[in-house]
Amino acid sequence: MPKDIEPRLLRAFTAVADELHFTRAATRLYVAQQALSRDIRRLERELGAELFVRTTRQVTLTAEGQRLLPYARRVLEAQEELSAAFGGGRAGTGAGRPLVVDVSAPVSTGSAVLAEARGRVAPDVELVAHFHSGLTGAAAELLAGRVDVSFGRVGGLDPAVLARLEHQLIRYERMAVVLREDHPLAQLHEVPLEALAGETLYAAAGNAATAEWTDLAAQLFAGRGIVMAEPFPQIEGVEEFTRVVAKRRWSVLASSVFIAMPGAVLRPLTAPVPLSPVSLVWRRGLRHPGLDALREAAAALGAAGGWLATPPGAWLPSPEAEEVAEAAEAGKAAQAAR
Repeated sequence: MPKDIEPRLLRAFTAVADELHFTRAATRLYVAQQALSRDIRRLERELGAELFVRTTRQVTLTAEGQRLLPYARRVLEAQEELSAAFGGGRAGTGAGRPLVVDVSAPVSTGSAVLAEARGRVAPDVELVAHFHSGLTGAAAELLAGRVDVSFGRVGGLDPAVLARLEHQLIRYERMAVVLREDHPLAQLHEVPLEALAGETLYAAAGNAATAEWTDLAAQLFAGRGIVMAEPFPQIEGVEEFTRVVAKRRWSVLASSVFIAMPGAVLRPLTAPVPLSPVSLVWRRGLRHPGLDALREAAAALGAAGGWLATPPGAWLPSPEAEEVAEAAEAGKAAQAAR
């Protein structure tokens, strides 16, 4: 029976199991491929089982590898929770490793928080920006260890996925609509939701990575006569997004924190004011000075900019609306008890 298997070996195993590619797994772990292969061979010796079938073209899990994978994940998650509970360094990697931060887009709440956080960390702490469109897609990257921190609406995530993440609500972004300059509603400073009845808006339908945004849009459009644009393949990059939107002459459901688009205007929505909840999200058990700086930066920007203020009668999606209502009721009950 194997005894005292080092977490490093299990971490190497899960990385290869996720990537099914030794080079990518080594890059993800910031180790040499030879060292990774050595750890896998050592784990196989200690377990007395072959875990991977390796050919020149592919890597696949054996039946024993598939059997080990859930156990390995549970051990590593428990280790991360233990490290977090007792204030250790970043679980399994050390605080010197760069922190990979998905900010979704160059113009976003995440980008603003990252810029502020970079001014709060020591010179030797590196925060590296990635640009994944959508928290649903980024969550898979978080759980696989390819991304450390992301931003977005957690209310649309699978509960089983959310249970493996930690999150901090940092902002209620006011929602807006992108309109062509020649659109009749473009002359308004704010666009009432009722004015969009009969309009078709693009809300990323067809892009699985942004499912939480499409869900929010479906809730907002329901009963208001607003039509969701047909599913369209995922659009990569700002330039391509701008090109496709212009070519198809779409109106787009957006946040008030959005890229500038030639030939289009961004108009806040009103009556009621719809809000999109944005959280800072990280893998459970993560410890890193960069994460501390991001949380501090989000709190500072939020306090200065009123990021968590909600206008009277504002609209929120479910389940966030219910959570806010429950918190308000709890606050009233606590006040009455004083």
